[in-house]
Amino acid sequence: MPRIIDSQNKNLVGKKVKNLRKKQNLSQQELSNKLEILAIYICRGSISRIEDQSRTVTDIELYGLAKVLNVSIEELFQD
Repeated sequence: MPRIIDSQNKNLVGKKVKNLRKKQNLSQQELSNKLEILAIYICRGSISRIEDQSRTVTDIELYGLAKVLNVSIEELFQD
């Protein structure tokens, strides 16, 4: 069943992910590599699309992003 999203922004966490990644001086590739250690495979291009909110994020990806960025999942949703 296809996912239907009625807005241009396909996730709520992209901007926060980008800010946290930059604060930690991580490149998109480095973030991708750290996620891969957790067996969560998000390529650098997909990280970019998450950050510009043009890609959805699964629950396991949210978990991995929070773990690698050392924040709670809830914090990813805060401005």
